[in-house]
Parts: sequence; structure tokens; C-alpha cells
Amino acid sequence: MWFCRHGLKQYRNGWADGPAYITQCPIKTGNSYTYNITVTGQRGTLWWHAHIFWLRATVYGALVIMPKEGTTFPFPQPYREANLILGEWWNTDVEALVKQGNKLGLPPNMSDAHTINGKPGPMFPCSEKHTYALEVEQGKTYLLRIINAALNDELFFAIAGHNLTVVEIDAVYTKPFTTQAILIAPGQTTNVLVQADQKPNRYFMAVRPFMDAPLPVDNKTATAILQYKGIPNTVIPSLPQLPASNDSSFALSYNQKLKSLNTPLFPAIVPLKVDRNLFYIIGLGINPCPTCLNGTQLTASLNNITFVMPQIGLLQAHFFNTKGVFRTDFPDRPPTPFNYTGAPLTANLGTSSGTRLSRIAFNSTVELVLQDTNLLSVESHPFHLHGYNFFVVGTGIGNFDPAKDPAKYNLVDPAERNTVGVPTGGWTAIRFRADNPGTV
Repeated sequence: MWFCRHGLKQYRNGWADGPAYITQCPIKTGNSYTYNITVTGQRGTLWWHAHIFWLRATVYGALVIMPKEGTTFPFPQPYREANLILGEWWNTDVEALVKQGNKLGLPPNMSDAHTINGKPGPMFPCSEKHTYALEVEQGKTYLLRIINAALNDELFFAIAGHNLTVVEIDAVYTKPFTTQAILIAPGQTTNVLVQADQKPNRYFMAVRPFMDAPLPVDNKTATAILQYKGIPNTVIPSLPQLPASNDSSFALSYNQKLKSLNTPLFPAIVPLKVDRNLFYIIGLGINPCPTCLNGTQLTASLNNITFVMPQIGLLQAHFFNTKGVFRTDFPDRPPTPFNYTGAPLTANLGTSSGTRLSRIAFNSTVELVLQDTNLLSVESHPFHLHGYNFFVVGTGIGNFDPAKDPAKYNLVDPAERNTVGVPTGGWTAIRFRADNPGTV
């Protein structure tokens, strides 16, 4: 087992962050490991999770860092706070599920349900008694710390009859804006203020996936209950109006509203000069697999390279100068440019396999453009950078145009976060300063 404090900047402490075999080997069964963590310059909602294979599906929790004593939120002080962790549930052993998928050469089966604080809600069989409920008092304001711990799905979240005011994402304060629903990608956190200003009643909080590509997804709605004090449990709650599961326009519009607070107390220090430009294409490949069902295996890739998990932690290999564990020649851009989001490509889908890294100079500034591709199908992709925050300076649909798109960047108050969703058939540009040495 190995745990990650998702989004926590652990400066000069790379041994205690990142996935298994990237920083060091996982904790063996029956053994233990003590994490000594110093939180520097951060406050807000993050989370922790298991970080080896699919154990993250069931082992996770909230990580809440309060502001320094004597300081306040840059928004109205809430009466009370609550953590809402959105997850996925499989009616089987997830490790066995992954092994089956690898044996077949296909992706593992999609989840059987989504959950809110571990419970799917009364719309699922035999689960009416297993529903999370949050009691509120009329006229009070509540801060909901929402975490998407799902493995695969971007999720819509809404509360029937109530607006949500977004005030923080990934432990960074934002310019507040009000919305009827939020969109949250796997690994992201979002803090919202909710005013209990409606008629005392019971109201469903609901989540369901956003998927605007022709891919199978667990499209069932999970629910929890916002219950006004004094209302009996026999009252049937009303459902919120969630966006349609393929509502791309809502998704793009929502993400464009996310902006850093950018005040003297909470500045947005966006790198204006870039030392290193990277362009990574994200896609699927089909490689030979003699032991798989059809003799082939579906694989993921960046710049047409499929990562091979080492048997020695990469940071460990670097520190002890162990030869043959990795190469440092990961390309800054794809080897062969093509029309990335044009007609689906279904031929010549083989990828190169290897443990290949890209070296970044300490304290240099980096721009990374992440480009979705139509290799077999377009698809949205969550992207996380361990140990760092980055600024989402631009995003768009179609192929990134290096001659025109940078002129549209937001370099004043872009969203600052640690995880971003690359849109289906589109691109996202991020900037960061490489000031946290390690392997990520």
C-alpha cells in the first residue's frame, strides 16, 4: 500500500508523495511507514488516497487544512461545514476486476454505482436506509467541501432548489460565482457556499457523470439528502435539475467561470516568461498481447509512449544512481504530428513502451499543452501534477494552434489548481514553476 496526499506541496519531501514505484516501493503487507508532513503556505480542501493500482477506489478521505489562527475566509463565514466525498462502487473486488481487464486486454468494467460519502442513496435497491443526510437550519449558510474521489468519471453535482456559490477549487480561493450545478473531475475538490433559504423540507443532493463521448459510463444518479431541521424523514425529497449527461456547453461555460481570486493577500503569480514548452498528446493504442483474449491489449499513451511500471522507485533509482531503471529521453512533443481531433484513427495504433522521463531544470517555468486525440475515440482526461499547483491559462476544442491560441490565454487571473480535465476533442494549456524537486 502507498498513500498520496493529493495536492499537498511537500517541498524537499518527495519520498512522501506520488504513486508507488515513482518515489519508492509501496508499503508491504504487515509493515508500516510514518509520514512526517509539513504544510507550507496552503489551506483549504485536499484529500488523501491509496496510490497503487485500483486500491484508490475504496481507500480515501478528506484532508482539510484550516486557515491560520486569527485569519478568516475571504467570503462570508459559514455557520457550519460538511465534507462530501463523491466516489464509485463496484459489486466485486476491484483488484480482481483490474486483473480480469488486463487478462482480456480491455478496460475494466464500469462501476455499478456512484456514492456520496460512501452511500449511493435510496434510488438504488436495498439502500434506502443507507443514505447520507445533512441537517440544516433555515437562514444559515453552510460550506460544503466537495471531493471527487471517483476513478474515471467527471461528475455533475446539484442540490434541489438551492444555488451553489463556488469559493475555492483545489485549496485555492476563487472569485465567487453562483451556479445551479458544478462540474468536478476525478481528483478535484470544490468548496461551495449553500444558503438554507428555501422552504423547510427535504431536498436531494445528486451526482451523475458527465460524458460527451461515445463511451459506456455508469449513468445512474446517486443521491444524499439536505434536510431542514424539524422535517420528518417520511417526507419524500425533490430531485435537482442536473445538466444532461452530455452537456458540453455547460461544462465549457462552467470551467471558464473559474478564476483565481488574485488579490494582494491571495495573488495569482502566473509565469509570464516560459523557459520550456511541452506538447503532450493523450490517446489510446492497441499493442500485441499473446495472452489476451483477442491477441491485443488496449493501452493509454502520452506522445505515443505507454508507461512501463518499474520494479524500483524512480526517485530511489535516481538517488542511488541505479542504472537501467529509466531513460531521460521522453519527447517534448509527439514524434509524428497529425490531425489529432480529426476523423477517428483506427489503424497503426501501436505505441512504444518504456519507462521514459523528462528532466526539468530546477526553478524553470514550464508551459505544457495537453491535447486530446481521436485515436479510436475522443475522450475527456483528468490530469494531475503531483506536488504542484499550476495555472490553467487556456483551453479549447479541436487542435491547439500555437500561432493563434496563446494570444487568447488568461495570464491575469486564471484558475490555479492541481488537477484539470482536458476537454473531449480539445486541449488545455497549463503553466507552472518547477520549484519542488522530485519525480512526479
